Amino acid sequence: MNNRNYNIYFHTHTISGIIIASLLYVIFFAGSFSFFKDEISAWQSGKSVNEKLSHGLPYQLLLDSLDSKYNLAGRDINFYLYPNTSHCYINIAPSKDTLHNPKAKERAYIGYDFAERKEKSYEESYDMGEFLYRLHFLAQLNQAIPLRIGYPIGYLIAGLVAFLFLFALITGLLLHWDKLVSNFYLFRPWSKWKTLWTDLHTVLGVIGFPFQFVFALTGIILIINTVFLAPFSQLLYKGDMEKVFQDLEYATAAEATFIGKPLTSTPNIQEYMDQTQKRWPGAFFNRVAIKNYGDESMLLSIESEADRKQSFAGTGQITYELKTGKVLTHRSPYDTPTYIASVKSFIYRLHFGDYGGYFVKLVNFILGIAGCVVIISGILIWLVARDKSSVASYKRKFNFWLSNVFLAICLTMFPVTAFSFILIKFIGNVNQTLIYQIYFCSWLVISLYYILRRNLRRTNAETLLLGGILALLVPVVNGVFSGNWLWNTWARHATDILLIDLLWISLGLVALIAFARIKKYQALKAPVERINQVPVPDDQQAYTGDLTY
Repeated sequence: MNNRNYNIYFHTHTISGIIIASLLYVIFFAGSFSFFKDEISAWQSGKSVNEKLSHGLPYQLLLDSLDSKYNLAGRDINFYLYPNTSHCYINIAPSKDTLHNPKAKERAYIGYDFAERKEKSYEESYDMGEFLYRLHFLAQLNQAIPLRIGYPIGYLIAGLVAFLFLFALITGLLLHWDKLVSNFYLFRPWSKWKTLWTDLHTVLGVIGFPFQFVFALTGIILIINTVFLAPFSQLLYKGDMEKVFQDLEYATAAEATFIGKPLTSTPNIQEYMDQTQKRWPGAFFNRVAIKNYGDESMLLSIESEADRKQSFAGTGQITYELKTGKVLTHRSPYDTPTYIASVKSFIYRLHFGDYGGYFVKLVNFILGIAGCVVIISGILIWLVARDKSSVASYKRKFNFWLSNVFLAICLTMFPVTAFSFILIKFIGNVNQTLIYQIYFCSWLVISLYYILRRNLRRTNAETLLLGGILALLVPVVNGVFSGNWLWNTWARHATDILLIDLLWISLGLVALIAFARIKKYQALKAPVERINQVPVPDDQQAYTGDLTY
């Protein structure tokens, strides 16, 4: 590789990487836990999903309850369901029957737990699984920074980070291309710190490149799909969003025109749901839409995903005309899917890693955490490479403080997440506001503490120690306050709860082993460092803290 290309790749990789470092770490760390979003929700509630779903989902009972409270006549109702959970969200639109429905203008967006048969607001049903999942694409910034730009600021920033990350990945691969094979096997853990971090960055970066590339690319596509759909519709569809949704197969295949004539008796929705489940054995219903409830034009539309063992990207849709019971449209999730349906499902499956059971989730989790290590090592390489006497003092000071802030924010996520799991189990009944307060307040306090400490070595060692201890306490607290000790969840086949406890135990042990190895290595290196120590001017010692990382 000639010097010009090398310099282009090197500076592009370095600049794009350092700009997004801390935000990318947050996305990777929270995203790794998001693979177990449903399992975390089950862990927090204390009841396994298998136990919750043993009696099925009583749709008709729920509709009767909603009808008595909201008067559903003439309304469109959408149920959004999630796999491996008893929880759903329900959007109830204003009624089209403005003459006979006194609550016609009212609308609602609520959460509902089929197992508890209890209605909850979105804030009340919010849990750590939902929090970490949304933190993964910086959704909390949408509330913290409500800018009047027409688009959620958190999603825009997450999309920009994903885009720059793709640049960093490609340029990093090109940078190491000539020595890709030799560098892959080159790891010198007992050499100096700069060499160790460089080897770690290169080896883990190469190993995790396919994983990181897939997640960067699919993340960009999902963000574009969420944020930039409206601008594209203005350009290509002249603002006709209904046409956009139809072409992208997000809209219900059959639309219903409200007639204004009530049905003599409201059909039993449960019968249609059971009938559809028999048509598509093993399929999961992810969206149920009811059009014009109680009217002669009433339609029921069910969208589903195929059993992953039978079809990787299969999606199905069926629409019933409830007045006659006729099937208006039907596409089985086990039929050959359309091109658009295949692409959409393929992107979602790859990004969320929900196609291969716990094994794939665990592999993705490990690779995600490895990505966090790559980010940390990249920050340290950037800092040490610029901590030279030839660099101006003010530049060295800026470089150190930037790295100090980045590392404090990133490395404290581990103990803060473990602490939040412990506290929400200790408190018991938490909501969205309380989870925000627990997580962000503790994160702010401990980050500020390590920023002011200005000691990178101690930041790394102490966050590993604190995080390791708190991680091992997570299953203990779960057993004390929920009775879900490891042996109990194993006996009850509550695999989802057991998995989260074992995951925290594994993380705690790895963190403590890493802490012990770091302390041992530092003890071996200390005599050599004292012998080779070169006096440093006082004005530089005041800000560099400890750079013998």
